[in-house]
Amino acid sequence: MDTSPPDSAHRQDRQDRQDRQDRPVSAAERAYADTKERILAGDLPGGSLISEVEVADRIGLSRTPVRAAFLRLESEELLRLIPKRGAVVVPVPPHEAANVLEVREALECAAVRRLLAGDDDRLAEAVTLLRRRLSEQEAPARDLDVDTFTRLDQAFHLAIVAVSGNSLAERFYASLGDRQRRMAVHALRPRPDRLSVLAREHEALVRHIAARDETAFAAALRRHLDDTHRALDGGDR
Repeated sequence: MDTSPPDSAHRQDRQDRQDRQDRPVSAAERAYADTKERILAGDLPGGSLISEVEVADRIGLSRTPVRAAFLRLESEELLRLIPKRGAVVVPVPPHEAANVLEVREALECAAVRRLLAGDDDRLAEAVTLLRRRLSEQEAPARDLDVDTFTRLDQAFHLAIVAVSGNSLAERFYASLGDRQRRMAVHALRPRPDRLSVLAREHEALVRHIAARDETAFAAALRRHLDDTHRALDGGDR
């Protein structure tokens, strides 16, 4: 079993982000990052039509880097290009929410099972890290800040997988991040009052981990994700 510290991957992730920040950002990268953020944050909902000219004017670029950004977003299945018109934001397919939640449940339960098979010191370190993630959620939940909360929600659930020490599972789970955040924004934007409910459910998950109660954790996670799925039923995403 991997015995590296639970937060080692997060230190590396912070270093990677800092390295990226230190490098000059290309025009195409700026167009990509800006447009992708607007899609994930729900400012460009599924079905929205956007043009290269609109994005270029918004950021102050020529159309060439915007075209490159659109091609990259098309490869990520976030945009569908329409010749001579621009691009349409691809809605989340009706089946995708259920598929993502099913994979998340399997990975998080497996991660907790692996973590609880380890020693008490490793568990204590993991619980400390997860409780730090919980404390970060308090202010956005109180302030009904959906955008910030959904980022922290994504980080919290990823941390559950990361503390298990399975780096392969962590990388795969992280690859679901864009879909996870987009789904959460869609579910919570109309219902910001649910942020405090989700924060309390996160607290319960950590309590079950700290108590070494794998069965209670699995049941609580299933309820937590099922509630999210019901919130997503109906409408474009």
